[in-house]
Amino acid sequence: MSPPPAGRAGTASAAASRWARGVEGTVAVRIVVDSTADIPRDRASTLGIEIAPLAVLFGDQAYLDGIDLDGPTFYQKLAASTVLPTTSAPSPGIFEEAYQRAIAAGATAILSIHLASALSGTLQAARTAAQVVSQRSGIPIELVDSGTVSAGFGLPAEMVAAEALQGKGLPELKARAESLCRRARIYAVLDTLTYLQRGGRIGRAQAMVGTLLNVKPIIAVRDGQVVPVENVRTRGKAYERIGQLTAALGPLEALALVESDQTAAQQLTAVVQRVWDGPIEDFALGPVVGTHAGPAAAGVAAILREG
Repeated sequence: MSPPPAGRAGTASAAASRWARGVEGTVAVRIVVDSTADIPRDRASTLGIEIAPLAVLFGDQAYLDGIDLDGPTFYQKLAASTVLPTTSAPSPGIFEEAYQRAIAAGATAILSIHLASALSGTLQAARTAAQVVSQRSGIPIELVDSGTVSAGFGLPAEMVAAEALQGKGLPELKARAESLCRRARIYAVLDTLTYLQRGGRIGRAQAMVGTLLNVKPIIAVRDGQVVPVENVRTRGKAYERIGQLTAALGPLEALALVESDQTAAQQLTAVVQRVWDGPIEDFALGPVVGTHAGPAAAGVAAILREG
């Protein structure tokens, strides 16, 4: 069994409480992420994390992720709609607004952490905006390509934001974020590969299509690509397999759950707790990630211990 995470100031919720009490004083570096980090808005707010939303489109109707459309409403709409949604990266203007909010909140430097560039043009839009805002304001903005998605970089962003509360500087925080993202591993059980396939994000997991009769696919995200792990006959056995895969990773620094279904989350949590006795943050898959993962998905985002 892996020991509790080292080098992390408790859970993100504990760090958020410290932020709310103001015991850490003024934080010079603030964190910006895009909405595919799936960080809950309340945790982001109390940790001082700004979120730039991507968009979900049902036909001609566009919704900003987490603003115009939350997770539960999205999955209800997904079930009822005859139109499969698509997603769109933010414009540079959306990022300019996020950076300006961070500056207005007192940031003297910004660390911007984002969805894998191999999956989206989101990072490029952030880079364009960062150049404009930095030139105009004189505030340094550093960007990190996480190489992953959802809690794979949402959890590192929370951890780095908690460390920013302690007054750490931009170079140290950027190096820490890059290290955490590099050590992040995601395993997930999907109800179907249909949504990944239709969204064009299926990657090497395309090889699993056509073999999925009454099985549950386990996928991983590696180097910005969705890759197949294996097919398992039942959901329960798939969760057990994720527990085994997590245990095989070796010592962990942190672990989070990703899910688009609370029942699935509870079942997977029970399995994961057998191999990990540290805190487990929950990341509900929002509309953009849910567009590609689909309903009834659940998985883990684990961060390997360094060294």
